[in-house]
Amino acid sequence: MDVYGIIGNPVEHSLSPPMHQAAFDHLGIDAKFVTFEADPDRIEEAFRGAEALGIDGLTVTLPFKHDAYEFVDPEESVERVGAVNTIDFTDDGPIGYNTDMTGTLRAFEHHDVELDGAKAVVVGAGGAARALAFGFEEAGADVAVANRTESKAHDLAEEVPGATGHGLDELPDLMADADVVANATSVGLESDESVAPADAWHGDCVAFDAVYKPLDTTFLTDAANAGAQTIDGAWMLLFQGVDAFETWTGEDAPVDVMNDALRAEL
Repeated sequence: MDVYGIIGNPVEHSLSPPMHQAAFDHLGIDAKFVTFEADPDRIEEAFRGAEALGIDGLTVTLPFKHDAYEFVDPEESVERVGAVNTIDFTDDGPIGYNTDMTGTLRAFEHHDVELDGAKAVVVGAGGAARALAFGFEEAGADVAVANRTESKAHDLAEEVPGATGHGLDELPDLMADADVVANATSVGLESDESVAPADAWHGDCVAFDAVYKPLDTTFLTDAANAGAQTIDGAWMLLFQGVDAFETWTGEDAPVDVMNDALRAEL
């Protein structure tokens, strides 16, 4: 039996186990997906232990994505982001991937959103924002980063070719010309807050929210009310998992099965 898992702290409410287990079961793969809650002070030991025990692959969640980068041989695109959320334990050692970035691009592709040449606004400057900003740039979009602490927006923008950094006070003006507006902050998580002014939305853009609890965030509801296309955060979670699954197994992931299992938990 193959063993895969998610490592983080905390992980007890992770949605990855039911999503991946459903995929393994559907394809008849003899594998289990389990959770590993690691001590932050012993995370290097945890990674080494997983490798020594013969774990086949790991999903890495907060707060260990940067620690994982130091442990693995990073796949080329990961070097730009500086964070790893998927580890494949191979005969040649652990290889690190960032399927937050690639999975988000697949989510937009799934919704028939063309990013090449688009004006994309990323709100936030943390890990999710990095994945989005680098992913959008790689797909050919012009990227603007807006953040409450403006200096952090500038810091991220300096790393992303062609990107610009802004404070949140500039967000309405950025949204007026945007083709894509993506919330990569935790604003709206289990609340009715939104990082974007309701009256700044227009119908000629796509709104994406990394938050998936609730699925119908105020950010997305306001966008939909203005006629914008919306993509909820579960799609990012789904497709990062799809990319991880395909990396580990070499099989085409049963996307619909994984999506059904994921949304059944939300």
